[in-house]
Amino acid sequence: MSDPLSPSSDRQKQLTRERSAATRITFIGMILDAFLGVLKVITGLLFHSQALLVDGIHSFSDVASDLVVVGVMRLSRQAPDQEHPYGHQRIETLGTMVLGSLLIAVGAALAWDNTLRLLDHASAILPQWPILLAALISVLSKEWIYRYTRRVGLAIRSDLIVANAWHSRTDALSSIVVLVSTVGAMMGYLWLDILAAIIISGLIIYIGWKFTWDSVRELIDTGLSPEDTATLREKAMSIEGVRDVHELRSRRMGQDILLDVHLVVRPEISVSEGHQIGMHVVAAMRETMDNILDINFHVDAENDDDQALTSEKLPTRGDIRLALQEHLPVDLPPNSRLRLHYLKNRVHMELFLEADPEHERSDSGIVSHQMEAYPWFGSLRIWYSRP
Repeated sequence: MSDPLSPSSDRQKQLTRERSAATRITFIGMILDAFLGVLKVITGLLFHSQALLVDGIHSFSDVASDLVVVGVMRLSRQAPDQEHPYGHQRIETLGTMVLGSLLIAVGAALAWDNTLRLLDHASAILPQWPILLAALISVLSKEWIYRYTRRVGLAIRSDLIVANAWHSRTDALSSIVVLVSTVGAMMGYLWLDILAAIIISGLIIYIGWKFTWDSVRELIDTGLSPEDTATLREKAMSIEGVRDVHELRSRRMGQDILLDVHLVVRPEISVSEGHQIGMHVVAAMRETMDNILDINFHVDAENDDDQALTSEKLPTRGDIRLALQEHLPVDLPPNSRLRLHYLKNRVHMELFLEADPEHERSDSGIVSHQMEAYPWFGSLRIWYSRP
């Protein structure tokens, strides 16, 4: 059973708003990245700073990643369709992995190039004061765009936008490294400029690895943390009628959570009551975590972990009626109610009949003794009511 999803029109409006907000903030960041990339590369070349030059290349990689983000957000915020009933958020996960891989590649190339330069730092040239001004402009502007982008990413629940925000934060941090290394180089430690370039490259690799690894974990359906899982289990157990939660599986799709829950209830209750208990569990879980997209719940009459699964070879209702008819002294009327409980690989029966003064009542004890020849038989109770 599954809880009802929100109306598709509301979901589509939400996705459209999220896509618009993501596109707007990403374009703002892309324009800023392009400006800073030009500023830092030109300044680094003219005023002899290898660290600022690498930082400028980092900014240009931000432009490339921004283009990836815009394209991915347009695809991932499409409404669910027949081929993708849960939506397209996994495209966002894939985009985050591509972004992380791009950062790793750029960082590794820059780290290798500057390691070679560090081994031959005798050819290094003293950086000049405009380097400090360009680095300071980068620090302030990238810290601003980081805070703005992260706020939007959290508001629309997008890992990709938050990841892009942290990409901007790495640019701000690398510019701080440029400031420090430039001051050190001006004091006579020329090798500090090249060492700073290597440190920045390592920072790029680290952030790229984090994005990539988190995305891979999501793509292979890594579940919620043990703490979150325990919280949801406790919430389900607090609902009246739930005897046990013997299975709770989770997976992520972007920021959304998908759950499969097996609830153990009393075996004698009706199907509708079991479903109602499940709906109460769904409501409680949604109150606990507001980013749950879908919950599939299965109502069990017994805990499958405690014994072997009930066999599918047990007789059907029609077979059981035929077996009962052989041992009852009266014909089973078509309107007789037969309630079946399949528990521990046995069938326990409750038969509801109308009392007929012209015929002898069937003794459930005698009939039960006769039906013990069937290996699947568990118990029988016959209830009589006045016509």
